[in-house]
Amino acid sequence: MWLDGLRQWFVINRPVVLFVCGQVFFVMGLAILLQTRRYSRLALARSMPWLALFGLLHGFYQWGNLFIPLHQHYASEGVIAILEALQLLLLAGSFGALFQFGVQLMHPLPEGWRWLRSLPLALFLLWLAVPFYLGLALGHGVAHWHCTAEILARYMLGAPGAVAAAWGLRRQAKARLLPLDFPSIYNLLRVAGVALLGYALLAGVIVPQADFFPARWLNEVNLQHWLALPVEALQAADGLVLAAAVIMGLEVFEFETERLIERMEQAQVVAIERERIARDLHDGAIQQVYAAGLVAQSLRNRIQNPEMVEELERLMAGINAAIAELRRFLVELRGQETPRLTTALGALVDEAQRISGTEIYLETDDHVPTVSPEMAAHLLSFAREALSNAIRHARSPLIEVRLAYDHAAHRLRLEVEDHGIGLPDDPDPGFGLRNMRDRARLLGGTLAFQTRRGQGTKVILTVPLESDRN
Repeated sequence: MWLDGLRQWFVINRPVVLFVCGQVFFVMGLAILLQTRRYSRLALARSMPWLALFGLLHGFYQWGNLFIPLHQHYASEGVIAILEALQLLLLAGSFGALFQFGVQLMHPLPEGWRWLRSLPLALFLLWLAVPFYLGLALGHGVAHWHCTAEILARYMLGAPGAVAAAWGLRRQAKARLLPLDFPSIYNLLRVAGVALLGYALLAGVIVPQADFFPARWLNEVNLQHWLALPVEALQAADGLVLAAAVIMGLEVFEFETERLIERMEQAQVVAIERERIARDLHDGAIQQVYAAGLVAQSLRNRIQNPEMVEELERLMAGINAAIAELRRFLVELRGQETPRLTTALGALVDEAQRISGTEIYLETDDHVPTVSPEMAAHLLSFAREALSNAIRHARSPLIEVRLAYDHAAHRLRLEVEDHGIGLPDDPDPGFGLRNMRDRARLLGGTLAFQTRRGQGTKVILTVPLESDRN
């Protein structure tokens, strides 16, 4: 008996249910769209505008179920038919955006699966040509056309699109978040994936009632008869879970990413301090100890007393041992056993990409000559500083690092290019920019910036090799 009362309550309050359902999806899309402006540098977030578009379009579609019937008593049949056609386009467009969101999350696709990139658009155009256009042109009645086109949009785009989005979200979470040990974010995105699978059932399989299989059995009327709940109420609850999981996941992801970028900057500070200590040791302590050893050797050569000579030899042995220990410490500080510059730069790019989630591509010449450990350390520190600035400030979806060797000029050219917001007209010369200029001066090279607002920044360091510097 209470089930009948519940069904009656939902029938009476159907406008409220439809409004809330549309509002849930619209707010989800708007919130994700606003959040994505802050997360544009992340690989996962670059797909989020498609999910935002899905939410916005689907919200308008749900509101159409509320507002179109309100105008049936005032508008002509032609106007109502146009409104229903626009509503169908909103539905199919929202499903296509959801499908594209899933496909974007699957990148990079294997060689034999590249065709998936154009599948959402192909299915949308097929639906637009056959069920939507031909169904209307054949003239079987507006109501029959509307019902058939809506069901086929759900079968062709809604169900596979939600499944693809759930699979892509799971793949992205496992590839990006598990290696970073972010269990909270990973669990939130798993919840979002489950919500998408639920939506594939509620919106892609449970369809309006029709006289063909499987809509004859799996339809909204039978679902409400079994559960006493309209499908719109279930979709609203599912959309609320999806929105909360995705938005919270993005918030925590931003927090964790900022924390990791701070670690990268701390590593940069530590590297700078290690180089300063190494330079002070080389130019100060080692030279003074070496000078003391020369004085001791001079005294030994002039003194004839055997006992004094023996004492001075012990002193010289101690001084030589101290010099050897200082040199060993200097080697450890400067990392003199580091690999070739190209190898070390590749490791730096891999580390920056791993901890930031930004796509970073490295391009190096095959014949970059071997440079001194000191020059390699300065070049790596410069690249680390430039990458840190681009990751933190540029909001770029892609960063490109290039290392080239000019045989004619006998110079190295290091470029770090982003595709973000660009430098302001009067940039504040903060610590990062000053540090890069100092590196260029220490290397005897030149530093240049090429930037355009909204189109990115290219940092170019040109360094002469040892013979030219001398």
